[in-house]
Amino acid sequence: MPTRKLTVRLPEEDIDFARRFAARHGLTMTQLIDRYLKQLQCRHEGQLHPDIVRFSGIIPAEIDAQAEYGQALEEKHR
Repeated sequence: MPTRKLTVRLPEEDIDFARRFAARHGLTMTQLIDRYLKQLQCRHEGQLHPDIVRFSGIIPAEIDAQAEYGQALEEKHR
């Protein structure tokens, strides 16, 4: 996929936080922002996260994957 460069102006403390967060999770700033934007896109479009779709072949048909994923996110971010 082709990429383009983007300059974003944010408060210093937000940039410092993002850099620390990315470093703690073994990500680059580009990867961090890309993942966040993909999550926003999935939520906006009512889609499952790509990781969930990737594993959907091992989820039994009687399980509502989207509901389970939403519940897991709620528990994670409490």
